[in-house]
Amino acid sequence: MSTPHLNFINGEWLAGNTLAPNLNPSNLADVIGEYAQGDAAQLDLAVRAAEAAFPAWSTSGIQARSDALDKIGSEILARREELGTLLSREEGKTRAEGIGEATRAGQIFKFFAGECLRLAGETIPSVRPGIGVEVTREPIGVVGLITPWNFPIAIPAWKIAPALAFGNCVVLKPADLVPGSAWALAEIISRSGIPAGVFNLVMGRGSVIGDALVKHPGIAAVSFTGSVGVGRRIAEACVQGHKKVQLEMGGKNPQVILDDANLQQAVELSVQSAFFSTGQRCTASSRLIVTEGIHDAFVEGVKARLAGLKIGDALTAGTDIGPVVSQAQLEQDLSYVEIARSQGATVQAGGQRVACHTGSGADGFFMAPALITDSTPEQRINREEVFGPVASVIRVKNYEEALAVTNDTEFGLSAGIATQSLKHATHFKRHAQAGMVMVNLPTAGVDYHVPFGGRKGSSYGPREQGRYAQEFYTTVKTAYTLA
Repeated sequence: MSTPHLNFINGEWLAGNTLAPNLNPSNLADVIGEYAQGDAAQLDLAVRAAEAAFPAWSTSGIQARSDALDKIGSEILARREELGTLLSREEGKTRAEGIGEATRAGQIFKFFAGECLRLAGETIPSVRPGIGVEVTREPIGVVGLITPWNFPIAIPAWKIAPALAFGNCVVLKPADLVPGSAWALAEIISRSGIPAGVFNLVMGRGSVIGDALVKHPGIAAVSFTGSVGVGRRIAEACVQGHKKVQLEMGGKNPQVILDDANLQQAVELSVQSAFFSTGQRCTASSRLIVTEGIHDAFVEGVKARLAGLKIGDALTAGTDIGPVVSQAQLEQDLSYVEIARSQGATVQAGGQRVACHTGSGADGFFMAPALITDSTPEQRINREEVFGPVASVIRVKNYEEALAVTNDTEFGLSAGIATQSLKHATHFKRHAQAGMVMVNLPTAGVDYHVPFGGRKGSSYGPREQGRYAQEFYTTVKTAYTLA
Protein backbone atom coordinates (compact mmCIF):
# COMPACT_ATOMS: atom_id res chain seq x y z
CA MET A 1 0.00 0.00 0.00
CA SER A 2 1.33 3.42 -0.92
CA THR A 3 1.80 6.20 1.62
CA PRO A 4 -1.49 8.11 2.07
CA HIS A 5 -1.66 11.67 0.78
CA LEU A 6 -2.82 13.91 3.62
CA ASN A 7 -4.50 17.28 3.96
CA PHE A 8 -2.29 20.32 4.54
CA ILE A 9 -3.51 22.56 7.37
CA ASN A 10 -1.58 25.23 9.27
CA GLY A 11 1.73 24.01 7.91
CA GLU A 12 1.15 20.35 8.86
CA TRP A 13 0.07 17.22 6.99
CA LEU A 14 -3.03 15.83 8.69
CA ALA A 15 -4.97 12.62 8.10
CA GLY A 16 -8.67 12.84 7.30
CA ASN A 17 -11.41 10.57 8.57
CA THR A 18 -11.04 8.17 5.66
CA LEU A 19 -9.02 7.60 2.50
CA ALA A 20 -10.29 7.50 -1.09
CA PRO A 21 -8.51 5.88 -4.06
CA ASN A 22 -7.56 8.01 -7.07
CA LEU A 23 -8.15 5.92 -10.22
CA ASN A 24 -6.69 6.27 -13.69
CA PRO A 25 -9.57 6.63 -16.21
CA SER A 26 -7.36 5.13 -18.92
CA ASN A 27 -6.72 1.99 -16.86
CA LEU A 28 -9.11 1.25 -14.02
CA ALA A 29 -6.64 -1.20 -12.46
CA ASP A 30 -4.16 1.63 -11.89
CA VAL A 31 -4.64 3.21 -8.44
CA ILE A 32 -2.65 6.44 -8.43
CA GLY A 33 -2.79 6.77 -4.64
CA GLU A 34 -5.02 7.15 -1.63
CA TYR A 35 -6.05 10.64 -0.59
CA ALA A 36 -7.41 11.98 2.68
CA GLN A 37 -11.09 12.76 3.02
CA GLY A 38 -11.62 15.57 5.50
CA ASP A 39 -14.77 16.68 7.26
CA ALA A 40 -16.38 19.91 8.42
CA ALA A 41 -14.30 19.96 11.59
CA GLN A 42 -11.07 19.78 9.59
CA LEU A 43 -12.34 22.52 7.28
CA ASP A 44 -13.00 24.67 10.33
CA LEU A 45 -9.45 24.04 11.53
CA ALA A 46 -8.09 25.19 8.16
CA VAL A 47 -10.19 28.37 8.11
CA ARG A 48 -9.16 29.27 11.65
CA ALA A 49 -5.50 28.74 10.76
CA ALA A 50 -5.91 31.02 7.75
CA GLU A 51 -7.64 33.67 9.86
CA ALA A 52 -4.76 33.62 12.34
CA ALA A 53 -2.18 33.93 9.56
CA PHE A 54 -3.95 36.73 7.69
CA PRO A 55 -2.85 39.81 9.72
CA ALA A 56 0.86 39.14 9.24
CA TRP A 57 0.63 37.86 5.67
CA SER A 58 -1.62 40.67 4.45
CA THR A 59 0.88 43.28 5.61
CA SER A 60 4.03 41.36 4.73
CA GLY A 61 6.63 42.74 2.35
CA ILE A 62 5.84 42.40 -1.32
CA GLN A 63 9.31 41.06 -2.09
CA ALA A 64 8.79 38.08 0.21
CA ARG A 65 5.48 37.29 -1.46
CA SER A 66 7.01 37.65 -4.91
CA ASP A 67 9.94 35.40 -4.05
CA ALA A 68 7.64 32.68 -2.73
CA LEU A 69 5.42 32.69 -5.81
CA ASP A 70 8.43 32.74 -8.10
CA LYS A 71 9.89 29.75 -6.27
CA ILE A 72 6.62 27.84 -6.68
CA GLY A 73 6.49 28.67 -10.39
CA SER A 74 10.11 27.66 -10.91
CA GLU A 75 9.62 24.24 -9.32
CA ILE A 76 6.46 23.57 -11.32
CA LEU A 77 8.28 24.39 -14.55
CA ALA A 78 11.27 22.27 -13.58
CA ARG A 79 8.94 19.33 -12.90
CA ARG A 80 6.46 19.95 -15.71
CA GLU A 81 6.87 16.52 -17.30
CA GLU A 82 6.42 14.70 -14.00
CA LEU A 83 3.42 16.83 -13.02
CA GLY A 84 1.93 16.64 -16.50
CA THR A 85 2.18 12.86 -16.46
CA LEU A 86 0.45 12.71 -13.08
CA LEU A 87 -2.26 15.04 -14.36
CA SER A 88 -2.88 12.93 -17.46
CA ARG A 89 -2.88 9.77 -15.42
CA GLU A 90 -5.65 10.99 -13.13
CA GLU A 91 -7.72 13.22 -15.45
CA GLY A 92 -7.32 11.56 -18.84
CA LYS A 93 -6.09 14.30 -21.18
CA THR A 94 -3.09 13.29 -23.27
CA ARG A 95 0.36 13.54 -21.76
CA ALA A 96 1.27 16.39 -24.12
CA GLU A 97 -1.80 18.30 -22.97
CA GLY A 98 -1.00 17.48 -19.34
CA ILE A 99 2.54 18.82 -19.66
CA GLY A 100 1.17 21.91 -21.36
CA GLU A 101 -1.22 22.49 -18.48
CA ALA A 102 1.52 22.04 -15.88
CA THR A 103 3.64 24.54 -17.82
CA ARG A 104 0.81 27.03 -17.75
CA ALA A 105 0.45 26.60 -13.97
CA GLY A 106 4.13 27.47 -13.53
CA GLN A 107 3.79 30.50 -15.80
CA ILE A 108 0.80 31.72 -13.80
CA PHE A 109 2.75 31.70 -10.55
CA LYS A 110 5.63 33.50 -12.27
CA PHE A 111 3.24 36.14 -13.63
CA PHE A 112 1.73 36.84 -10.23
CA ALA A 113 5.17 36.94 -8.66
CA GLY A 114 5.59 40.01 -10.84
CA GLU A 115 2.15 41.36 -9.98
CA CYS A 116 3.21 41.43 -6.32
CA LEU A 117 5.70 44.13 -7.27
CA ARG A 118 3.27 46.06 -9.46
CA LEU A 119 0.65 46.85 -6.83
CA ALA A 120 -0.49 50.41 -7.41
CA GLY A 121 -2.94 53.00 -6.13
CA GLU A 122 -3.95 56.55 -6.89
CA THR A 123 -3.32 59.92 -5.33
CA ILE A 124 -6.15 62.23 -6.27
CA PRO A 125 -6.81 65.88 -5.36
CA SER A 126 -9.94 66.42 -3.32
CA VAL A 127 -12.66 68.80 -4.43
CA ARG A 128 -12.12 70.39 -1.01
CA PRO A 129 -9.00 72.54 -0.60
CA GLY A 130 -6.31 71.26 1.74
CA ILE A 131 -7.37 67.61 1.65
CA GLY A 132 -5.51 64.75 -0.01
CA VAL A 133 -7.16 61.54 -1.28
CA GLU A 134 -5.51 58.14 -1.67
CA VAL A 135 -7.17 55.14 -3.31
CA THR A 136 -5.53 51.79 -2.53
CA ARG A 137 -6.30 48.10 -2.80
CA GLU A 138 -6.14 45.71 0.15
CA PRO A 139 -6.60 41.94 0.49
CA ILE A 140 -10.08 40.75 1.42
CA GLY A 141 -9.22 38.02 3.94
CA VAL A 142 -9.54 34.25 3.82
CA VAL A 143 -10.57 33.03 0.38
CA GLY A 144 -12.20 29.66 -0.24
CA LEU A 145 -11.28 28.09 -3.59
CA ILE A 146 -13.33 25.26 -5.09
CA THR A 147 -11.78 23.86 -8.26
CA PRO A 148 -12.99 21.41 -10.95
CA TRP A 149 -11.60 18.17 -12.32
CA ASN A 150 -10.99 19.18 -15.95
CA PHE A 151 -7.96 21.43 -15.31
CA PRO A 152 -6.64 19.99 -12.03
CA ILE A 153 -3.46 22.08 -11.78
CA ALA A 154 -4.03 25.15 -13.98
CA ILE A 155 -7.30 26.27 -12.40
CA PRO A 156 -6.03 25.85 -8.81
CA ALA A 157 -2.96 27.82 -9.90
CA TRP A 158 -4.90 30.69 -11.42
CA LYS A 159 -6.94 31.03 -8.23
CA ILE A 160 -4.20 30.43 -5.63
CA ALA A 161 -1.52 32.64 -7.20
CA PRO A 162 -3.48 35.92 -7.31
CA ALA A 163 -5.04 35.24 -3.92
CA LEU A 164 -1.59 34.96 -2.34
CA ALA A 165 -0.05 37.72 -4.45
CA PHE A 166 -2.56 40.26 -3.18
CA GLY A 167 -2.12 39.21 0.46
CA ASN A 168 -5.02 36.85 1.08
CA CYS A 169 -4.95 33.49 2.84
CA VAL A 170 -6.33 30.41 1.10
CA VAL A 171 -8.32 27.26 1.78
CA LEU A 172 -8.37 25.04 -1.32
CA LYS A 173 -10.96 22.31 -1.89
CA PRO A 174 -10.09 20.42 -5.13
CA ALA A 175 -12.43 18.20 -7.12
CA ASP A 176 -12.97 14.70 -5.76
CA LEU A 177 -11.92 13.01 -9.02
CA VAL A 178 -8.47 14.63 -9.28
CA PRO A 179 -6.85 15.14 -5.88
CA GLY A 180 -3.37 14.16 -7.09
CA SER A 181 -2.48 17.33 -8.99
CA ALA A 182 -3.81 19.58 -6.22
CA TRP A 183 -1.88 17.61 -3.60
CA ALA A 184 1.33 17.84 -5.65
CA LEU A 185 0.83 21.60 -5.97
CA ALA A 186 0.19 21.90 -2.23
CA GLU A 187 3.38 19.98 -1.50
CA ILE A 188 5.35 22.45 -3.63
CA ILE A 189 3.69 25.40 -1.90
CA SER A 190 4.49 23.87 1.51
CA ARG A 191 8.22 24.26 0.76
CA SER A 192 8.05 27.77 -0.72
CA GLY A 193 8.63 29.73 2.50
CA ILE A 194 5.01 30.84 2.82
CA PRO A 195 4.12 30.95 6.57
CA ALA A 196 1.95 28.29 8.18
CA GLY A 197 -1.76 28.87 7.76
CA VAL A 198 -1.47 31.09 4.69
CA PHE A 199 -2.26 28.19 2.34
CA ASN A 200 -4.35 25.15 3.31
CA LEU A 201 -5.53 22.10 1.37
CA VAL A 202 -8.64 20.19 2.51
CA MET A 203 -9.65 17.28 0.30
CA GLY A 204 -12.99 15.53 0.59
CA ARG A 205 -16.51 15.31 -0.74
CA GLY A 206 -18.01 18.51 -2.12
CA SER A 207 -21.21 17.95 -0.18
CA VAL A 208 -19.15 17.92 3.02
CA ILE A 209 -16.12 20.17 2.53
CA GLY A 210 -17.50 22.48 -0.12
CA ASP A 211 -20.72 23.14 1.75
CA ALA A 212 -18.88 23.80 5.02
CA LEU A 213 -16.43 26.12 3.27
CA VAL A 214 -19.12 28.25 1.62
CA LYS A 215 -21.06 28.63 4.87
CA HIS A 216 -18.11 29.21 7.20
CA PRO A 217 -18.24 32.70 8.78
CA GLY A 218 -14.45 33.01 8.53
CA ILE A 219 -14.49 32.84 4.73
CA ALA A 220 -14.59 36.31 3.18
CA ALA A 221 -14.87 35.25 -0.45
CA VAL A 222 -15.44 32.14 -2.57
CA SER A 223 -14.10 31.47 -6.06
CA PHE A 224 -15.76 28.48 -7.74
CA THR A 225 -15.38 26.75 -11.09
CA GLY A 226 -17.81 23.95 -11.87
CA SER A 227 -21.39 23.17 -12.79
CA VAL A 228 -24.20 25.67 -13.13
CA GLY A 229 -26.37 24.05 -10.49
CA VAL A 230 -23.68 24.01 -7.82
CA GLY A 231 -22.58 27.52 -8.76
CA ARG A 232 -26.06 28.92 -8.25
CA ARG A 233 -26.33 27.30 -4.82
CA ILE A 234 -22.94 28.75 -3.86
CA ALA A 235 -24.02 32.20 -5.03
CA GLU A 236 -27.16 32.07 -2.89
CA ALA A 237 -25.19 30.97 0.18
CA CYS A 238 -22.56 33.66 -0.36
CA VAL A 239 -25.17 36.40 -0.67
CA GLN A 240 -26.76 35.26 2.59
CA GLY A 241 -23.34 35.25 4.27
CA HIS A 242 -22.27 38.62 2.80
CA LYS A 243 -19.33 36.97 1.03
CA LYS A 244 -17.74 38.08 -2.19
CA VAL A 245 -18.29 35.44 -4.88
CA GLN A 246 -16.78 34.58 -8.26
CA LEU A 247 -18.29 31.84 -10.43
CA GLU A 248 -17.16 30.17 -13.64
CA MET A 249 -19.80 27.70 -14.77
CA GLY A 250 -21.18 26.21 -17.95
CA GLY A 251 -20.86 26.86 -21.63
CA LYS A 252 -22.54 25.94 -24.90
CA ASN A 253 -19.96 27.60 -27.05
CA PRO A 254 -20.63 28.33 -30.73
CA GLN A 255 -18.14 28.02 -33.56
CA VAL A 256 -19.42 29.75 -36.70
CA ILE A 257 -18.15 28.60 -40.11
CA LEU A 258 -18.99 30.97 -42.98
CA ASP A 259 -18.96 30.09 -46.66
CA ASP A 260 -15.78 32.08 -47.24
CA ALA A 261 -13.80 30.30 -44.53
CA ASN A 262 -10.62 28.40 -45.33
CA LEU A 263 -12.09 24.88 -45.23
CA GLN A 264 -9.01 23.07 -43.95
CA GLN A 265 -8.45 25.69 -41.26
CA ALA A 266 -12.11 25.62 -40.25
CA VAL A 267 -12.11 21.84 -39.91
CA GLU A 268 -8.94 21.78 -37.86
CA LEU A 269 -9.90 24.53 -35.43
CA SER A 270 -13.36 22.98 -34.97
CA VAL A 271 -11.95 19.52 -34.23
CA GLN A 272 -9.40 21.01 -31.86
CA SER A 273 -12.09 22.99 -30.05
CA ALA A 274 -14.77 20.34 -29.87
CA PHE A 275 -12.91 17.09 -29.28
CA PHE A 276 -9.38 17.56 -27.94
CA SER A 277 -8.99 17.16 -24.18
CA THR A 278 -11.92 14.76 -24.75
CA GLY A 279 -14.18 17.79 -25.10
CA GLN A 280 -13.91 18.33 -21.35
CA ARG A 281 -13.22 22.06 -21.49
CA CYS A 282 -15.65 24.80 -20.54
CA THR A 283 -14.49 26.68 -23.65
CA ALA A 284 -15.00 23.72 -26.03
CA SER A 285 -17.11 24.32 -29.15
CA SER A 286 -20.14 22.07 -28.85
CA ARG A 287 -22.27 23.95 -31.41
CA LEU A 288 -20.83 24.15 -34.93
CA ILE A 289 -22.93 26.74 -36.78
CA VAL A 290 -22.26 26.36 -40.51
CA THR A 291 -23.63 28.30 -43.46
CA GLU A 292 -25.21 26.18 -46.18
CA GLY A 293 -22.68 26.82 -48.93
CA ILE A 294 -19.83 25.16 -47.03
CA HIS A 295 -21.92 22.85 -44.83
CA ASP A 296 -21.55 19.53 -46.66
CA ALA A 297 -17.82 19.92 -47.37
CA PHE A 298 -17.23 20.94 -43.75
CA VAL A 299 -19.07 17.90 -42.38
CA GLU A 300 -17.13 15.56 -44.65
CA GLY A 301 -13.88 17.24 -43.64
CA VAL A 302 -14.61 16.84 -39.93
CA LYS A 303 -15.60 13.18 -40.42
CA ALA A 304 -12.33 12.51 -42.24
CA ARG A 305 -10.32 14.24 -39.50
CA LEU A 306 -12.10 12.28 -36.77
CA ALA A 307 -11.44 9.02 -38.61
CA GLY A 308 -7.72 9.72 -38.35
CA LEU A 309 -7.66 10.41 -34.61
CA LYS A 310 -6.24 7.84 -32.25
CA ILE A 311 -8.26 7.15 -29.12
CA GLY A 312 -6.30 5.53 -26.33
CA ASP A 313 -4.39 5.64 -23.06
CA ALA A 314 -3.55 9.21 -22.18
CA LEU A 315 0.07 8.28 -21.50
CA THR A 316 0.66 6.44 -24.77
CA ALA A 317 2.62 8.33 -27.41
CA GLY A 318 0.50 9.21 -30.42
CA THR A 319 -2.82 9.30 -28.57
CA ASP A 320 -5.01 12.18 -29.73
CA ILE A 321 -8.07 11.60 -27.52
CA GLY A 322 -7.84 10.12 -24.04
CA PRO A 323 -10.63 8.75 -21.87
CA VAL A 324 -13.62 10.51 -20.39
CA VAL A 325 -12.87 11.29 -16.73
CA SER A 326 -15.35 8.88 -15.07
CA GLN A 327 -18.10 6.33 -15.57
CA ALA A 328 -20.76 8.89 -14.64
CA GLN A 329 -19.44 11.40 -17.18
CA LEU A 330 -19.24 8.72 -19.87
CA GLU A 331 -22.85 7.73 -19.25
CA GLN A 332 -23.91 11.39 -19.49
CA ASP A 333 -22.06 11.84 -22.78
CA LEU A 334 -23.58 8.70 -24.30
CA SER A 335 -27.05 9.64 -23.11
CA TYR A 336 -26.90 12.98 -24.92
CA VAL A 337 -26.00 11.22 -28.16
CA GLU A 338 -29.14 9.11 -27.79
CA ILE A 339 -31.22 12.16 -26.89
CA ALA A 340 -30.04 13.88 -30.08
CA ARG A 341 -30.88 10.80 -32.13
CA SER A 342 -34.33 10.53 -30.54
CA GLN A 343 -35.09 14.15 -31.42
CA GLY A 344 -34.33 13.63 -35.11
CA ALA A 345 -30.64 14.45 -35.41
CA THR A 346 -28.18 12.23 -37.26
CA VAL A 347 -25.04 10.77 -35.69
CA GLN A 348 -22.51 11.09 -38.52
CA ALA A 349 -19.53 9.70 -36.61
CA GLY A 350 -18.68 8.16 -33.25
CA GLY A 351 -20.91 8.45 -30.24
CA GLN A 352 -20.25 4.99 -28.80
CA ARG A 353 -18.03 3.55 -26.10
CA VAL A 354 -14.89 1.95 -27.50
CA ALA A 355 -12.42 -0.55 -26.08
CA CYS A 356 -8.82 0.59 -25.76
CA HIS A 357 -7.20 -2.07 -23.64
CA THR A 358 -3.99 -1.12 -21.87
CA GLY A 359 -2.58 -4.62 -21.53
CA SER A 360 -3.61 -4.94 -17.90
CA GLY A 361 -7.00 -6.37 -18.79
CA ALA A 362 -8.72 -3.34 -17.32
CA ASP A 363 -10.32 -0.96 -19.79
CA GLY A 364 -10.98 2.72 -19.29
CA PHE A 365 -13.75 5.19 -20.07
CA PHE A 366 -13.15 5.62 -23.80
CA MET A 367 -15.63 7.14 -26.23
CA ALA A 368 -15.45 7.80 -29.96
CA PRO A 369 -15.96 11.54 -30.58
CA ALA A 370 -19.52 12.15 -31.75
CA LEU A 371 -20.37 14.40 -34.68
CA ILE A 372 -24.09 15.12 -34.93
CA THR A 373 -25.83 16.75 -37.90
CA ASP A 374 -29.39 17.69 -38.86
CA SER A 375 -29.82 19.34 -35.49
CA THR A 376 -31.86 22.42 -34.76
CA PRO A 377 -31.24 25.18 -32.21
CA GLU A 378 -34.13 24.18 -29.96
CA GLN A 379 -33.04 20.55 -29.52
CA ARG A 380 -31.56 19.58 -26.16
CA ILE A 381 -28.19 18.75 -27.73
CA ASN A 382 -27.92 22.46 -28.59
CA ARG A 383 -29.34 23.83 -25.34
CA GLU A 384 -27.65 21.85 -22.56
CA GLU A 385 -23.97 21.40 -21.73
CA VAL A 386 -22.74 17.86 -22.40
CA PHE A 387 -19.09 18.36 -21.38
CA GLY A 388 -17.65 15.57 -23.47
CA PRO A 389 -16.46 14.76 -27.01
CA VAL A 390 -19.81 15.59 -28.58
CA ALA A 391 -20.46 18.36 -31.12
CA SER A 392 -23.57 19.15 -33.15
CA VAL A 393 -23.77 20.92 -36.49
CA ILE A 394 -26.47 23.52 -37.11
CA ARG A 395 -27.04 24.52 -40.73
CA VAL A 396 -27.86 28.23 -41.29
CA LYS A 397 -28.46 30.38 -44.36
CA ASN A 398 -26.10 33.29 -43.81
CA TYR A 399 -24.05 35.32 -41.35
CA GLU A 400 -27.08 37.06 -39.87
CA GLU A 401 -28.74 33.76 -38.99
CA ALA A 402 -25.43 32.39 -37.70
CA LEU A 403 -25.10 35.33 -35.30
CA ALA A 404 -28.68 34.92 -34.10
CA VAL A 405 -28.10 31.22 -33.38
CA THR A 406 -24.78 32.05 -31.72
CA ASN A 407 -26.53 34.24 -29.17
CA ASP A 408 -29.54 31.96 -28.74
CA THR A 409 -28.27 30.36 -25.53
CA GLU A 410 -28.34 30.96 -21.80
CA PHE A 411 -24.53 30.75 -21.79
CA GLY A 412 -21.88 33.18 -22.98
CA LEU A 413 -18.33 32.04 -22.30
CA SER A 414 -16.51 31.70 -25.62
CA ALA A 415 -17.52 32.12 -29.26
CA GLY A 416 -15.60 31.68 -32.50
CA ILE A 417 -15.93 32.51 -36.16
CA ALA A 418 -14.06 31.17 -39.18
CA THR A 419 -14.15 33.66 -42.05
CA GLN A 420 -11.94 35.65 -44.38
CA SER A 421 -14.26 38.65 -44.20
CA LEU A 422 -12.94 41.52 -42.11
CA LYS A 423 -16.46 42.95 -42.08
CA HIS A 424 -18.01 39.83 -40.56
CA ALA A 425 -15.13 39.20 -38.16
CA THR A 426 -15.33 42.75 -36.84
CA HIS A 427 -19.10 42.63 -36.48
CA PHE A 428 -18.95 39.23 -34.75
CA LYS A 429 -16.36 40.40 -32.23
CA ARG A 430 -18.67 43.23 -31.22
CA HIS A 431 -22.02 41.43 -31.31
CA ALA A 432 -21.31 37.87 -30.11
CA GLN A 433 -22.67 37.71 -26.57
CA ALA A 434 -19.63 36.05 -25.02
CA GLY A 435 -16.81 37.01 -22.71
CA MET A 436 -14.17 35.77 -25.15
CA VAL A 437 -14.28 35.78 -28.96
CA MET A 438 -11.92 33.97 -31.35
CA VAL A 439 -11.43 34.72 -35.05
CA ASN A 440 -9.98 31.83 -37.07
CA LEU A 441 -8.81 30.20 -33.84
CA PRO A 442 -10.17 27.42 -31.63
CA THR A 443 -12.56 28.61 -28.92
CA ALA A 444 -10.61 26.47 -26.46
CA GLY A 445 -7.19 27.95 -25.79
CA VAL A 446 -6.56 31.18 -23.92
CA ASP A 447 -3.60 33.14 -22.51
CA TYR A 448 -2.85 33.33 -18.80
CA HIS A 449 -2.07 37.06 -18.64
CA VAL A 450 -5.42 38.40 -19.89
CA PRO A 451 -8.96 38.23 -18.46
CA PHE A 452 -10.87 34.94 -18.54
CA GLY A 453 -14.63 34.74 -18.10
CA GLY A 454 -18.01 34.95 -19.74
CA ARG A 455 -21.46 36.45 -19.68
CA LYS A 456 -25.02 35.34 -18.94
CA GLY A 457 -25.17 31.91 -17.26
CA SER A 458 -21.48 31.13 -17.80
CA SER A 459 -19.92 33.49 -15.27
CA TYR A 460 -20.74 35.67 -12.31
CA GLY A 461 -18.55 38.23 -10.64
CA PRO A 462 -15.17 39.71 -11.61
CA ARG A 463 -12.95 38.10 -14.24
CA GLU A 464 -10.19 35.63 -13.51
CA GLN A 465 -6.53 35.76 -14.59
CA GLY A 466 -4.19 38.52 -15.56
CA ARG A 467 -4.24 41.94 -13.93
CA TYR A 468 -8.03 41.80 -13.82
CA ALA A 469 -7.79 39.18 -11.04
CA GLN A 470 -7.25 42.01 -8.56
CA GLU A 471 -10.90 42.99 -8.95
CA PHE A 472 -11.92 39.87 -7.03
CA TYR A 473 -8.98 39.33 -4.68
CA THR A 474 -8.79 42.90 -3.37
CA THR A 475 -11.08 45.53 -1.94
CA VAL A 476 -10.74 49.26 -2.56
CA LYS A 477 -10.07 51.72 0.24
CA THR A 478 -10.35 55.51 -0.05
CA ALA A 479 -8.37 57.51 2.54
CA TYR A 480 -8.68 61.28 3.16
CA THR A 481 -5.96 63.33 4.86
CA LEU A 482 -6.18 66.92 6.03
CA ALA A 483 -2.96 68.65 5.02
